[in-house]
Amino acid sequence: MKNRLPIKIFLCLMISTIIFSCKKEIIVKNEVSNDTIQSGFSNKNNEKFDFLPTSTSQQIIVHDNYTLSYVEDKEQAEWVAYELKKNSSHNQNFERPFFIEDVKVGSGSANWKNYKNSGYDKGHLCAAGDMKFSKKAFEETFLTSNIAPQKHDFNEGIWNTLEQKVRYWSSKYDGIYVVTGGVLSGNLKTIGKEKVAVPDYFYKVLLDDSRGEYKMIGFLVPAIDSNKPLYEFVVPVDQIEKMTGIDFYPKLNDAIENKLEKANDYKGWSF
Repeated sequence: MKNRLPIKIFLCLMISTIIFSCKKEIIVKNEVSNDTIQSGFSNKNNEKFDFLPTSTSQQIIVHDNYTLSYVEDKEQAEWVAYELKKNSSHNQNFERPFFIEDVKVGSGSANWKNYKNSGYDKGHLCAAGDMKFSKKAFEETFLTSNIAPQKHDFNEGIWNTLEQKVRYWSSKYDGIYVVTGGVLSGNLKTIGKEKVAVPDYFYKVLLDDSRGEYKMIGFLVPAIDSNKPLYEFVVPVDQIEKMTGIDFYPKLNDAIENKLEKANDYKGWSF
């Protein structure tokens, strides 16, 4: 018995050390993950700026070139956020891949077959045309977490016109921050076996700091084709926040954020 006691003590100490090491490793990994989500991009002065909105679902998915907040019961992202740099959309002709499910979405992103024969396009949120700087970035936009049902005339019409204007601004202002998605509130129509919600409105909220100060603009576009000029869809960002429950650019100084979000003056943007 005298010889067995030290062995038991030694084994207990060894087990305690292993458990402590494992816990420490898990904590470190979690800290890295959270820091990655909150880091955002650098602004024009190379200062760290967390440009991500708040998430109503708390399911934030970080990809290499954009971040999204996935809402499981709507089977799509409530927002997709990314920095659109000046040369991100230069015209490279990549072959369009098939849409695939996003394996990073823990609850599972909707299958593309929900859209088949539905009468709706698989409408990009982060536009494929915004990610033509590399094949990998372009293909990353073909995840089903990055699409929402859109009527073809809307997708190829006014929404495409807005996407092109955003690319123009990214070149003119040497890069801008983009947050975009469908408004997922209300009793929405659904498609497919997984009941993918069909938004009645889509929005974009843009932020620029190219001249040493921030300017912001919000677009709220009904999901129907339109020949109206883009500036007629400009609304205060506050209005989009009320409709979505999302706080856009919450890391901005409160006074600056409140001022920018109440304004709907588009004259600072070159139309």
